[in-house]
Amino acid sequence: MQKSAIRRERRTTRRTLRATLRARSAHQRLAASCRRRPRSLATVAIASGVAKNSAAGVANGLRSVAKRLGVAPAATARTRRTVAGGRAHRTHTVSRYSLGQVARLTSAYRPRKAEYVAAVALIAAFAGTTR
Repeated sequence: MQKSAIRRERRTTRRTLRATLRARSAHQRLAASCRRRPRSLATVAIASGVAKNSAAGVANGLRSVAKRLGVAPAATARTRRTVAGGRAHRTHTVSRYSLGQVARLTSAYRPRKAEYVAAVALIAAFAGTTR
C-alpha cells in the first residue's frame, strides 16, 4: 500500500514539474520571438512578464505615445484574432513594433497607475533600456 502512495506522489510531482517546464519554455519562445522580429505592443508586454489584464492597457498607452511621437510601426499585418476560443471570421489590422521602437516608446511613456508604472519598468528592462 505504501509503495503505490509513493508512486502516486512521484507522478503528481512530475506532472507539476512538466507543467512548469512547458510554461517556462513557452515564455522563452515568446521572448525569443519578440527579440527576433517586430511584434505587437501587447505581445511584447506579455513576453516581458506583465500580467495579461494590464498588458492591454499598457499597450494602449504606448500606442498613444507612438501616435504623439510619430513613430510608425515596423510592420503591419492582417490577422484573425480570437478572444474566447473558436475561429474569428473578421480580420483586424495589427501594428507590430521592433524592440528599439518599444524602448523609445517606454522612455516617453509616463503612466500614473501604479501597476502600469511597474509594467512599463518590466517592458523597458526587456527592451534593453533602463528606466
